[in-house]
Amino acid sequence: MTSSVLIVDDSLTVRMNLHEAFEADGFATVLCASGEQARAAFTSAAFDVAVLDVLLPDADGLELLTELRGMPTRKDVVTVLLSSEDDVADRLAGLRIGADEYVGKPYDAGYVVARCRQLLGEGPYRRTDRTTVLVVDDSMTFREQLRELLEGEGYAVLTAPSGEEGLRMAADRRPAAVIVDGVMPGIDGATVIRRIRLDPALRDTPCILMTAADDYATELQMLDAGADAFVRKQQNLAIVPAKLNAVLRQSAEQLPIEVTGSLHGPSKVLALTPDRERLSGLATALRSEGYDVVPVADANDALDLLAEQPVDCIVLGQGLDGDIGRDACRRIKEVPVIGETPVVMTGEADDDMLACLAAGADDYVRASSGAEALRAHVRTQIRRKQSHDESRRIREELMRRELDAAEERAARQLAETRAALVEELEWRNRELEAFSGSVSHDLRGPLQVISSFAEHMLDDEEDPLSAEAKRRLGRIKNAAGRMADLVESLLILARASRGELRRSVVDLSATTVQVIGEVEARYPDRSVNFTVAEGMTADADEGLVRVILENLINNAVKFTGKIAHPVITIGTEAGKFFVRDNGAGFPAGKAGELFRPFARLHNAQDFPGTGIGLTTVHRAVERHGGEIWAEGEDGRGATFWFTLPPATPVPTERRTQPRRDG
Repeated sequence: MTSSVLIVDDSLTVRMNLHEAFEADGFATVLCASGEQARAAFTSAAFDVAVLDVLLPDADGLELLTELRGMPTRKDVVTVLLSSEDDVADRLAGLRIGADEYVGKPYDAGYVVARCRQLLGEGPYRRTDRTTVLVVDDSMTFREQLRELLEGEGYAVLTAPSGEEGLRMAADRRPAAVIVDGVMPGIDGATVIRRIRLDPALRDTPCILMTAADDYATELQMLDAGADAFVRKQQNLAIVPAKLNAVLRQSAEQLPIEVTGSLHGPSKVLALTPDRERLSGLATALRSEGYDVVPVADANDALDLLAEQPVDCIVLGQGLDGDIGRDACRRIKEVPVIGETPVVMTGEADDDMLACLAAGADDYVRASSGAEALRAHVRTQIRRKQSHDESRRIREELMRRELDAAEERAARQLAETRAALVEELEWRNRELEAFSGSVSHDLRGPLQVISSFAEHMLDDEEDPLSAEAKRRLGRIKNAAGRMADLVESLLILARASRGELRRSVVDLSATTVQVIGEVEARYPDRSVNFTVAEGMTADADEGLVRVILENLINNAVKFTGKIAHPVITIGTEAGKFFVRDNGAGFPAGKAGELFRPFARLHNAQDFPGTGIGLTTVHRAVERHGGEIWAEGEDGRGATFWFTLPPATPVPTERRTQPRRDG
């Protein structure tokens, strides 16, 4: 889909220059000459990028940027500010408001377009279904011949009329291969290839060099420049796609690690010197190389700006000689991340070079060496930084792959260990099941004998026992009863843990009334006011549901034992069941401990029990896919909530009369 750009600038020359550059790159353009037109376009035009002039006759570009960023429908629009007044305060303000880029005039239109492509996520990372090839030749006729030939072979073809433009396009578009003419005005084909080979981002790009020369020496010279293949223009052009296929095949196995920046692509250089005249000279010298130059006169402003917008290189110019320059360099190098940016210092005295390098400068250039020397040193530092970044990215990629492999090995080992544990657990469960049956038979029999004999001796009127003997025998009988309850609870807990469910529609209201009857028979001397909701049903295992209700209701009765008028309510609310009492409750914040095996929040002498009843309830509820939790306060009762799979509940209330002592 074609991207669209909104260009707002009061200069017709600027508007048309940018319009032509963006249009040539495939953008649709919307042109505005004033703030009024821009505001109208904000609400009516479709655009992906906005290029805003900072100084307009009827508006401020920063105000327009603020308005644009405040529109929800425009939050993803890429914004670039342009200004001939390259003021650091304006640049900082624009970046903090939300500008994605700030470009000072005079600008390079190709840079602006390439930077917008990068910000749109389309520049070096744009992918098409076809392999892209860049053809660099000063002959339009030959360029079009090659385009027609290669497009017929299924390639996407880019063209450039000069070496300089070819390097820029290679940096922006990252073609799969470059075909370059050997002889061109400006820089020749051999120089283009040498610069590509020096660029960390492009150096692995296959290059085919073409020339009209037919001597063997020229061929050797071109291949020595770094070309992967050589083609004479006098030969049949069908050779070109054949050689192209060959060099692409050889480069197909490269490590697929992207490099984010290219030496010939849009690079940003910060120039710092307090001397305005020298600052202007530095900016002019560096802009001629195609860099976006950020001129700054104060070190504090430079640090503020670097915190908002990183650059590729920093140049400390004349006027920062001696201690002032070294201090500025040290301050920059001390800041994390920013300190990794290469710093090139300039000066006149050779004696100052060692001190500058000791202060952290990466390079030193004598000002008298000229602009070309400065550009070469900056180019070298940017190349070194990009090479370092590329090496770091390769190390990180290799480390990531190693970690992925280690994670895969660990996951495989974990799966194997888990499978072995599951197998062992199943075996243990089978053993436990067999043991549970044995426990049921071996323990219940003796306990029943103990309990029966104790009860018989206590009721024997022919041979009465003393009061002390009856007390001791009563303790034996109670202990046997508790042991029998513990065995029964352990067996139920084992069954719940195995997940053996026999589901059916269970009438919880009827089951609750039955459980209440059994509990009342167990406590003949207690008078408890029970309230049971009618119509409670669930899709559950009836046996386990009875276990849940028995434990919760029995607990409620037990913990209301010291209450003058105990009240227990069993009901439902919003799809949840509850058992509520007005008994002893439990300490605040301890609800989570209630369901742990053998956990006790009260004195066992006051409220005796096995300590696994609520654990059994918890597992039984979980086996049904439900949840259970408790609410309460110490001395103010408790409510136990639980959920079970629904079976069309229709709750109403029915009250059972409290048991009266006769």
